[in-house]
Amino acid sequence: MDEDEGFLRAVYEQHGAVLLRFGARLLAGDLHRAEDVVQEAVIRAWKHAAELDPTTGAIRSWLFAVIRNLVIDGDRARRTRPPEVPDLDVALPPTPDGVDQVLTAQVVVEAMASLSRVHREVLLHLHFMGRSVPQTAKAVGIPGGTVKSRAHYAMRALRRALEERGVLAA
Repeated sequence: MDEDEGFLRAVYEQHGAVLLRFGARLLAGDLHRAEDVVQEAVIRAWKHAAELDPTTGAIRSWLFAVIRNLVIDGDRARRTRPPEVPDLDVALPPTPDGVDQVLTAQVVVEAMASLSRVHREVLLHLHFMGRSVPQTAKAVGIPGGTVKSRAHYAMRALRRALEERGVLAA
């Protein structure tokens, strides 16, 4: 064991627990900050190892003074530093206001108006009224296969109309 390690070990063995309690008391019970302050005080004592004897009570008084000064300096530094505030210039994401939905609905209504009456009728029953193919066939008075065929061609025509209006990518 070299001389530096022996000095540090002696300081911690002789005074470590007392210094930690003293630091924690000064820091309102914050043991983590107290450990940091004690460690800094012991490092400062090690830098003056030639003048200090770790086995005497004189070093304890010296370490108490260093710890007290470190706590005071840390408190002053925290008080002089401006408080941290969130950056208010950060652009906030846009909040949905429903305008997009209204515009899309308007475009869909226009696209639906461009369809033939029979195509529009089948799509209204199937997709807007939520009816099944048999229910639509009965309401419109056509066979179920015709409902499916008209729905297929109506969807193709609607897709084309929406692409022309720029709602869907071609």
